[in-house]
Amino acid sequence: MTILKFITLFLALLGSPLFIVIAAVALLSFYSVDIDLSVVIIEMSRLADTPLLLALPLFIFAGTILSESGTPKRLLKMSNLLLGWLPGGLAVISLLVCAVFTAFTGASGVTIFALGGLLFPALLKDSYSEKFSLGLITSSGSLGLLFPPSLPLILYGVIAEVRIDHLFLAGILPGMLMLVLLVAYSMYKSPRKKKRQEANAREIIAGLQESAWELFLPVIVLGGIYGGFLVAGEAAAITALYVLIIEVFIYRDIKLRQLPELMVKSMMLFGGILVILAASMAATNFLVDQEVPMRLFEFIRQYISSKYTFLLLLNVFLLIVGSMLDIFSALVLVVPLIVPIARGYEVNLVHLGIIFLTNLQIGYCTPPVGLNLFLASYRFERPVIQLYSATLPFLALLMFTLLIITYFPLLSLFLVGLFG
Repeated sequence: MTILKFITLFLALLGSPLFIVIAAVALLSFYSVDIDLSVVIIEMSRLADTPLLLALPLFIFAGTILSESGTPKRLLKMSNLLLGWLPGGLAVISLLVCAVFTAFTGASGVTIFALGGLLFPALLKDSYSEKFSLGLITSSGSLGLLFPPSLPLILYGVIAEVRIDHLFLAGILPGMLMLVLLVAYSMYKSPRKKKRQEANAREIIAGLQESAWELFLPVIVLGGIYGGFLVAGEAAAITALYVLIIEVFIYRDIKLRQLPELMVKSMMLFGGILVILAASMAATNFLVDQEVPMRLFEFIRQYISSKYTFLLLLNVFLLIVGSMLDIFSALVLVVPLIVPIARGYEVNLVHLGIIFLTNLQIGYCTPPVGLNLFLASYRFERPVIQLYSATLPFLALLMFTLLIITYFPLLSLFLVGLFG
């Protein structure tokens, strides 16, 4: 048994796939307490009965198509026509486009690679400093994770057994607060130069017509769910079909021969999430069976009686997790442990989800090992140390927002109470 534990540890240190390590831990754990190992397979198969899981592959497929199409260019052009006259207009446009794009693709790396090549030279040409431009794109790469139909929001809802429509509502105001603070800072840092030329009505109408089909996407998702016409899985199916039709047959950015490759690409991402989630469910059920979360709660309660102190320490812990793991792995590994403890401190699980995702979003650009820092370093061919310095002002604003989200739960729960 000891040898098997060492082999598992050795596999983890060698960088073996996460699902192999988690599954091995689950098997060893059940074996150590003389429980039939078939229970692991049973727990994994239980995942197939989760109806909300259907939304994930469909939204991933839609996001993959959008990222490979001309959508980023059209969104950028339309936003520039509408907001280019503002002080700091291009920076504001960059924030908005990144937020919308990340909300639909669910991955900050895709946003940095898809939009970075367009935004970075445009910001430099518009007289923004290189430091500001790098910090803006790096930190806004994960900005849309709180907006529907964010994949991490759906995954948290599946794991924590929280209504996804409530999570979609809960993320709107905190996400808007982040955007407002970053927009204000970007306008303050805008280069002082001659008055910008406003687009005329003809140009604006032409830009809206060009991107009209894609502008209708949020209406399908939000209008369908909150209008009571669709559940999350149905909204995902219609979104995927709609994106497929407009990008293949209307805009013709995607060729029919490209579809098999895009399907494989998106399903590989979903397959990775699914296998990790299945292995994690088995490991989590062992922990629940052995009352590990409750013991952990009792241990923490001996030293921390205040709910607010718990939330502060939780933020510190999640920031570390978010800087070291990708968001899907972090959700799968940590949520099952945190949820029972948070319940003990009477933390609303919808509010907890927004705190959780805000931390992981900030962790992406938190030095020294935040994933966005290395992706941006690779994309823009700049030293990662330069990215550390560039993101600090944006990081400070995001941290401030995190404190407001954590200690003012009404910000997350207001729309849920109003419409949920």
